[in-house]
Amino acid sequence: MPAQSVQGAEVVSAANVDSISVLLVLAAALAGCILSPIAELLIARLLPRFGEAPRLRARITTAAITSLVCAAFAAHFGSALSLPAFLLLAVLGAQLARIDVALHLLPNPLVLILLTGGLLLFLLPGLIGKQSDDLLRAALGAVILFAAYLILGLISPGSIGMGDVKLAAPVGLYLGYLGWSHILYGGLLGFILNGVVSVLVISRKGRTNATEVPHGPSMLGALGAVTFLIA
Repeated sequence: MPAQSVQGAEVVSAANVDSISVLLVLAAALAGCILSPIAELLIARLLPRFGEAPRLRARITTAAITSLVCAAFAAHFGSALSLPAFLLLAVLGAQLARIDVALHLLPNPLVLILLTGGLLLFLLPGLIGKQSDDLLRAALGAVILFAAYLILGLISPGSIGMGDVKLAAPVGLYLGYLGWSHILYGGLLGFILNGVVSVLVISRKGRTNATEVPHGPSMLGALGAVTFLIA
């Protein structure tokens, strides 16, 4: 085959791959935009003690964040078998952060769904993709981070709530799947982000008027950050 024909075929193949990647990112963004209000509706109906569906502004903001994170995960992981697990993280993580900011609570059912759903979805690459090491590391990551937060919660209950301790399990699951270094840096970055947010709140409202800063969004934000920043 002539060299020009080979080069032309390679260009067409690369263009097809790029088109599929763009479509995957757009599909993930659309899925996040659709699943966010569905999740809010289900939470309002099935967990009424956590309040009604949020106001329109909060719903739009949450949907936009969910859509953006879903698209970012799709761009980062591509067609990897682990992508569905991270899309679940984007949808439920945004809801958990929203509720924690509004009510300073992390609903046990949502945390449990994120943990069990993430673990089940990681079975896809673990069994089908023969990535059993990643699956085992994910399970160990959940245990390790949960234990670390539990110890901190018992030592300093005023700074770490039991909701944060429970959330550490699914956060550790995802960090563990990504790698051992992700568990370390993700765990530390959560406290750093929370400290930065606390300083900003105090500087804005003053020490006497400052409210308690929820730790859950910082944990989830740290998880998202190390996913993209650490190879």
